[in-house]
Amino acid sequence: MTRPYPQQAGGVLLTVLAFCLGLTLVFTLIANLLPQVEGEAPVEKEVDLGALTMDSFVALGETLFKGKGTCTLCHNNMGRAPDILASNMVQDGENRLKDERYKGKASDVEAYLRESMLDPSIYVVKGFGKKGSNDSVSPMPVVDKAPILLSQLEMDAVIAFMQAKDGNDVTVELPKEAPAEVAKTETSAAAPVESASTPEAVAAKYGCQACHSMMATESPVGPSLVDAKSRLNKEAIRQSIIDPAAVIAEGFVDMMPKDFGDKMTIRELDLIVDYLSADAAAPTPQDAVATTSTTSTTGENQ
Repeated sequence: MTRPYPQQAGGVLLTVLAFCLGLTLVFTLIANLLPQVEGEAPVEKEVDLGALTMDSFVALGETLFKGKGTCTLCHNNMGRAPDILASNMVQDGENRLKDERYKGKASDVEAYLRESMLDPSIYVVKGFGKKGSNDSVSPMPVVDKAPILLSQLEMDAVIAFMQAKDGNDVTVELPKEAPAEVAKTETSAAAPVESASTPEAVAAKYGCQACHSMMATESPVGPSLVDAKSRLNKEAIRQSIIDPAAVIAEGFVDMMPKDFGDKMTIRELDLIVDYLSADAAAPTPQDAVATTSTTSTTGENQ
């Protein structure tokens, strides 16, 4: 059997090494040419309490309702929760206080609205409770806790908006001084400046648990992510976050925010995708129904 000369073997080795190095450089070049998904710093404005009027306070509440509060993810005409924008909340509140099912402590509409944010299960509108709870447990998250984290001032502003939007009198008093934390609110639902460093932090930052069952929390608003890895591969999970309308899970509607691909950093996206996929083999987007393609963070929504 003829053996190659040492010079020939060395030449083959150098050729292989050169090919591998060249291939690595090509992939590196392609990766650098691709657009980078980087989150931008939020635009914040400080609430000037001295110049605050009731009109501006109501406007602030509307901004929070449609933005940071993520209320419109569920409270819309899709049927997931009562359509607040289409309802007269003062009239509805008065009727619910008279309902024999009401067991709360509120004596007026303002208190009822605040109570519904802080203890959603104390009274659940008929037909909107968690499945199997007989309308005794609300799927709505508590708004002053993660992932929403509204301050007292922000909750008051949202209540003022819900009262004023149908021409009713606003009973909420204007804040006279800032709370212990600096009274700031985001003018949009933009992500915080700091990049999340764990899957749990990513889920909290973008409100994933408000709409999806995951990480020991439950929500029937969107598809459960507890077993996403058994139905979707990593590519499908990534697609469902950056392009949620591509495949809509059966039984759900297209209501997940479409801007997570712009808000999330590459690292954040990789963290949550790796967490949900956990290296499990699953069907491709064409072979499976995307279970992460409706409702998010942030929201009651990576």
